[in-house]
Amino acid sequence: MRQNLGIASILSFVAGIVNVVGFLAVQKLTTNVTGHFALMVEEALKINLHQSFYYFLYIFFFFLGSFCSNLIIQITEKLMDKYIFIIPVLSETVILTSIALLSFDYILANPNLIACSMLFAMGLQNSLVTTISSSAVRTTHLTGLFTDLGIEVSQLFFFRAKGQQAKLKAAIKLKLTIITAFFLGGILAGLLYSEFKMKTLLIGSFTLLVGLIIDYINVQIRLKKLKQKSMDPSRNFSQID
Repeated sequence: MRQNLGIASILSFVAGIVNVVGFLAVQKLTTNVTGHFALMVEEALKINLHQSFYYFLYIFFFFLGSFCSNLIIQITEKLMDKYIFIIPVLSETVILTSIALLSFDYILANPNLIACSMLFAMGLQNSLVTTISSSAVRTTHLTGLFTDLGIEVSQLFFFRAKGQQAKLKAAIKLKLTIITAFFLGGILAGLLYSEFKMKTLLIGSFTLLVGLIIDYINVQIRLKKLKQKSMDPSRNFSQID
């Protein structure tokens, strides 16, 4: 659960930044595709197939990001399972940094390209965190989170066993962490956007890199502890005995 909380905090914060910056810059939803489905159908019914196709592209690039992320994870897991998240997170960092360093005139002239790029990055992120948390965490949108939160809070009135209560409270804490981090990222992006425009995304890139460094350090500490335990003569003797 502690790992899930750490993942949730970092990635939800980044998603909140991307959500607000994307909407302010190109007036598109850039962290989820729910609204794009409705808009795609609406434009298709108006026989505005050109715009409908763009909405399809938004959906497709989110899917493509999710597909690529899991493909990378499955391949990496066979080679170095302790670092399965490094390539997806670095890929997301590169995409966000590249967008942040583009000229604002270019961004305004190519809103669909920017939206597709940001949706691809969010697809990468959502697939990554869903996979490594065993579907316990979603970080790029809040609809499902509020649904799960409502269900879990209502269950507190009926699940009386201590173990059930503890499990529910841990799940509620996780959901509240994700929601809070998402809002904090969004608020920060809203405050900074007027001054820094797309460069606000660099905060998200920096956050991802810090998260990678922290996780790498934690993995090395765990590996060192495991090595020390395996070399402990008293432990080995007790196991043989």
